[in-house]
Amino acid sequence: MSERRTGMLEAAVRVIAQDGVRGLRVEKLAAEAGVSTALIYYHFKDRAGILRAALEHVNDRARSYTGGTESGDPRRQVEQMLLDELQDDAHVRETSVAWGELRASAAFHEELRATLRTATEAWNSDVEALLRQADPGLDAAAAAERLTALVEGLSERWHSGSLTLDRARELLSGAIARELG
Repeated sequence: MSERRTGMLEAAVRVIAQDGVRGLRVEKLAAEAGVSTALIYYHFKDRAGILRAALEHVNDRARSYTGGTESGDPRRQVEQMLLDELQDDAHVRETSVAWGELRASAAFHEELRATLRTATEAWNSDVEALLRQADPGLDAAAAAERLTALVEGLSERWHSGSLTLDRARELLSGAIARELG
């Protein structure tokens, strides 16, 4: 991906995290990225193209900080991967808020659903693989769905101020422990 396109996607994530999907205007995005609106349209075709690309970019950003640990212990790896979604780090918070905004918008923007489904399935699959290694008798697919959905809900509550980060991490750790016995 070109450096310029990456810069536009980073700007899109910032705008979405600050103003939501409804607040994403091509003119505002262009100003945030320091490029012309024509260049935005050249790279993304239309607003729907921007949203799909931003969703893919948010997913890539999340992968960069949720790689888990290389401990060899699948239980520790899955716990670290999921807890890494709940960090008081500006980059992680921005990514998480933008993900939540894009996920919520998929209810109204059908063109986001396939991209969102693919990203969610990939995340569930990664968690499922680690859970399967940690406990071969576990229904790992169902547990992965429950845990990733919990991360999204806890993240939303934390970002909205109805839950502290420490409490969110505590609840997630407890859920992982329960899933894995």
